[in-house]
Formats: sequence, C-alpha cells, structure tokens
Amino acid sequence: MNVLVTDPIAAAGIELLEDSGHEVEKSYTLTDEELLAAVKETHALIVRSGTEVTRDVFEAADDLLIVGRAGIGVDNIDLDAATDNGVIVANAPEGNVRAAAEHTVAMTFAAARSIPQAHSRLSSGTWAKGEFLGSEVNDKTLGVVGFGRVGQEVAKRLGSLGMDIVVFDPYISEDRAAQFGADLVDSLEECLTNADFLTIHTPLTDETENMIAKEELAQLEGGYVVNCARGGIVDEPALANAVEDGILKGAAIDVFADEPVSSDNPLLDVENVIVTPHLGASTEAAQENVAVSTAEQVLAAFEGEPVVNALNAPSVDESSYPTIEPYVGLADTAGEIAVQLLDGRVESVEVSYAGDIANKDIDLVTASALKGVFEPLEWQVNAVNAPRIANQRGIEVVETKTRRAEDFQSLVTVTAGNNEESVGVCGTLFAGDDPRIVRIDGYRVDAVPHGHMLVARNTDEPGVIGFIGSTLGEADVNIAGMFNGRETIGGEALSVYNLDNEVPESVLDRLDEDGRIMGTKYISLDNGDN
Repeated sequence: MNVLVTDPIAAAGIELLEDSGHEVEKSYTLTDEELLAAVKETHALIVRSGTEVTRDVFEAADDLLIVGRAGIGVDNIDLDAATDNGVIVANAPEGNVRAAAEHTVAMTFAAARSIPQAHSRLSSGTWAKGEFLGSEVNDKTLGVVGFGRVGQEVAKRLGSLGMDIVVFDPYISEDRAAQFGADLVDSLEECLTNADFLTIHTPLTDETENMIAKEELAQLEGGYVVNCARGGIVDEPALANAVEDGILKGAAIDVFADEPVSSDNPLLDVENVIVTPHLGASTEAAQENVAVSTAEQVLAAFEGEPVVNALNAPSVDESSYPTIEPYVGLADTAGEIAVQLLDGRVESVEVSYAGDIANKDIDLVTASALKGVFEPLEWQVNAVNAPRIANQRGIEVVETKTRRAEDFQSLVTVTAGNNEESVGVCGTLFAGDDPRIVRIDGYRVDAVPHGHMLVARNTDEPGVIGFIGSTLGEADVNIAGMFNGRETIGGEALSVYNLDNEVPESVLDRLDEDGRIMGTKYISLDNGDN
C-alpha cells in the first residue's frame, strides 16, 4: 500500500509503516495542485494541521482508504467529503494528553510565582527580589472548566500538591468527579467564585466561545486564569484589562483566538500575563505518541480492522446498514432534543427500542443517540467515539428492547436524565423513512425533527396557543407546523412548534412571563439552518 505524508511527523510512525511493508512518500511542500496529483494512487494520507484536505482531494483520490491526522484537531479535513467518498478519517486524541496537562501545570506555577517576569528582570541586570511576591498552590482551590482527559490529568497532578478541586462540566457525573477528589458544581459562576486558580479544558464551540468574559473574570477576583485548551474561549481584551486593572493577579495563555498571534494582541502588553506559542503538545514523547497512534490506525484500515479513533466510520455490517440507516438520524435528533429540554447535567442516557427495530443490530443507533445527547457541548463527537465519551465521563448508558410497540411498527426513545429529573423523546418513521417525534415526556405529539423548534408547557385552556402564535408572529417568527398534546382536559399541555426562524431570547422571556405558560424551550437542531 502507498502512504503519503504531507506534514512532518515523528520518525517512529514512518518506521512502523515501512516495517509493515508499505511504501511511504514524504512530501512536505506540496501546492494544492500538486497534492491533487499526488493522492491519485495513494491508499493513506497522513497530515497534521498544515495540509488542507478538501473535497477536491477526496474526489481526486480513488484509492484512498484513510486520512490520519497526527494530532487532535481535524478542522483542516472535510469530514463530510470524506464520508461521501467512503474514506475513514482518524485522529490521535490520546497522544498529547499528558503533554497538555503538564504544560498547564507548568503555566500554573509560572503564573503563581512570576517566573518569566523574574527571569526577564534578572537577565536585564535587575535584582528585583522584593518585587515578586508569589502565591502557593497548597490549600488553594483549583477550578477546572471541562473535565475530559486533559482536565482530569491536571486535577490529578495539582490535587496531589494540596489543592482543592472544583469542577464545572455539564457532561460529567458526580461519581466520576469524586474519583479525582473533585467537587462537581452546578454552574460556571459557582466554579469561578470558589476558585483561586482556573484552568480551562473545553473545546471551542458556539457555546464556549468567549465563555470567560468580563463578567466571569470579575467573579474570579484575585485569582489566576490558565488556558492551554483553545483560543477564543477566553475574551482576550477582557482578560488583559482584568489583569492590568488588578482584578486578577495574573494569567497564563498558550492558545489564542487567531494564530499565529498578532503583535497588537492586548495580552502581549500586560506584564502579569504569561504567553507561550501553543506549546501544549510540543514534547518529543507527545509527537512520537501521535505519530505511532496514527500509523497504527492506518495499518488497521489496511487490514480491514476497526479503526479506534475513526471520526466518521459506521461500526455496523455493511449489508445490514441500509435497514437501520433511517433510525441513525432519528436517534441522533431525539438525543439532541432530549438534552436541550433537560434542565441540568446529564448523568444517564437510556435508549429504548420497541417493535421491529428491536430485532436489528442497533449498536450504531445507540451510539448515534449518544452523539445527539453530547453534541451541544462536546467537540467533534460522533457515533464512533460517543460511547467512549460516555464511559470517560461516568455517564450511565442503558439500552433496552421490547418486541411490542404501541401504535407504531417501531419506536426509538432517548431519555436523558440525572438524579432529579429526566426527559424522554420518542421517535418513529412514517412511510418507511419520514422521521417524526411522537412523544415528549409522555405527551403525544407529531413534530418534524428538523431545524428550529419551540416546546412550551402550558395550561390547557382557551387562548394560550393563540397567544403563543401571535407573540411569535409579532417577532416575525413563522410557524411551519404545530401540535398540542395533553393528558387531561384543563390540565397541563405540551405544544411543539416547527419554526422557520430562530426564537429571540426576548420572545421567550415574554412567553415565560405569562402565567398560563409553565416554561418554554427553544431547540436548534443541526440538521436545519442554524
């Protein structure tokens, strides 16, 4: 087999491929046109962040089986195009976890003791011993935002040095946090107000962009911010001002919203802000680990074996996939709706199958339901890695089957819950492949699971639906369809509206102010125009 490597990786990965009898070509300076020519007879392409693997690349590579990303991020790879062309895309998320955690710890100490600043002063000839009064980490509280692999490693290391740990992560269970001696808190504000040091380990998503801004930094008054995760999570001008104005004692930043960082970035001009040029994964061991991991996945693809870190490969027998394919998207969407309706963190997910679907190979359907549940917060979650994410986060996953399905040939129900409440969303297929949501929390509905939705809990009395419709209309939000479900006449009802537009917060506030409405929830599904 032919392997093309277009970005430098550690020699150990190259040697593993060559020792297995494959031909490896290293070409690190290809233009876009040269890359299209080079991939024509390539069976595997290995890249880092320097190569853009576009739809044109996939369509030019008739023999391509796998693209291996020697690292975590795959923003430079068109995953949809890879799937359309039957190409596996796999990354190496584990290889640099230890390196990123250690860099975070190093930056924490550097900020606490002003090590770079003291070095700079002494190198310039000034003995400034009396100007630097550091902070000890012992008996201080570490706030950890995002408790995935790196966050857990940081907590383990700093916890062993006498720090108390508080964690904010809506997708982690209390039991999992307790395994690391950490207390799980319910809100970012609670994490910030308790922390002396804050470390960040979340992906950059629409929800986490500028998640730590002026208001949040004020809640950390007198503390330190350390970000070695992704640029853009912390509002950089707000952080610069907070440190310069003495609201924070200092900060240590390894990642920036725009990289390479511009010379006019405000963080570069604040003495008590330590900056490094995205060095979190820059260790010899980390680079060797990701190279070997990537090579191993290429070899697995060549042998037709499971690719452990595949981001887009369905784990189901090819012959049975057409039978379950419609349910994959239905379960994904039901999971998305359930988690957006749940108030609070997710501690358990139950996926229930009733009717004909219960007799099928539904592992991929369950994984897709988990993907839908995790997708609002988790970076690059998919049907392949969703079960592993659930395991890492200590989330209980239950799968049940029954051959009886009331009123329908097949039903898939996704229930997301915690110790206090749960929300179940039930879906089926009309006419074979037309997905519908038919129950939400026990209420019978008939909703098209697509695009923008509004779910309202209200009293069953005249005028309520009219009020909701007129309020939406006044805000130029068009209703594409609606269904009202109730348990008893005059009791509580649940109405679902399919919409053509996003619902502004001000509209939700106006609806919630009405005494007949117990609560509203706007839901945005990723299969619509968001």
